[in-house]
Amino acid sequence: MEFKYEETVINIETIIAELESGELTLEEVFKKFSIAVEDLQKCEYFLTQGQKQMNLLIETLEDDF
Repeated sequence: MEFKYEETVINIETIIAELESGELTLEEVFKKFSIAVEDLQKCEYFLTQGQKQMNLLIETLEDDF
C-alpha cells in the first residue's frame, strides 16, 4: 500500500477534531490517539526520507559545479 502524506495529515486532523469534540468514550479516545500517533510517525519518517533524498541531490549538484 502506497503512503499518501496529504491523506494521512487529513486523517490526523479529523482525529484531532473528534478528540476535541468531547463526544468520544475514553476507550475511543485511546484508540483514536493511538492511530494518530502511528500516522504522525509515518509522516515523520516520510519527511525525513524526503529530506535525506533532497540533501543527496543538493550534494550531487554541488559536486557537479
